[in-house]
Amino acid sequence: MDIPKVYLNSGRKPRQVSSNSTVVTLNGHEIITAEILEACRRGDREALRMLYEAYKDRVYSVSLYFFHGDEAAASDVTQQVFLKLITQVAKFRGDSDFSTWLYRLIVNVCVDGIRRNKARARVASNAALETVANAASHEEDVARAELADSIRAALSSLPPKFRMPVLLRYFEDLSYEEVAAALNCSMGTVASRLSRAHKLLAQKLAPLRGQG
Repeated sequence: MDIPKVYLNSGRKPRQVSSNSTVVTLNGHEIITAEILEACRRGDREALRMLYEAYKDRVYSVSLYFFHGDEAAASDVTQQVFLKLITQVAKFRGDSDFSTWLYRLIVNVCVDGIRRNKARARVASNAALETVANAASHEEDVARAELADSIRAALSSLPPKFRMPVLLRYFEDLSYEEVAAALNCSMGTVASRLSRAHKLLAQKLAPLRGQG
């Protein structure tokens, strides 16, 4: 996956960026320093590259699950997220955690993508989910592969407003407060959507209970 061309063509000479300052974290993992983040606000090319390298896999992972395992859609979303990040990072002033700000970008771009391209997501879902399941299972037995496929399919079939909270809470391990901040809603709304998602998933996966 290539870094967005708008970044590569910025024409600015990279500055030397130190890594000895306070760490900005994502889910408790040390990702990038506050000094580098400040350099990004100034448009420093090397700092922007470091930011991209630090977060690209996380952005792609969330996008991939959101779009039913559609690799093309996930790559497109990742590019759009970083284009927005590069052009808007100067506006980030630390009023919220950087991770919250980044997840909000991911949510917005994913939702916009659903609105623009619902047909493509539906057509690609079955083949893409099969590919993901096969890649993940490798030498696992057929029964476990089928179970994994069923769970992914059930998750992908959830409406976006229920799917994204599940991804952020259980795949990204965000707290209820962090999910609420990313989705720009109350924790009560998060709890309500997760509860509804649990019920929908239980219904979709109920036929599997008798196959153990």
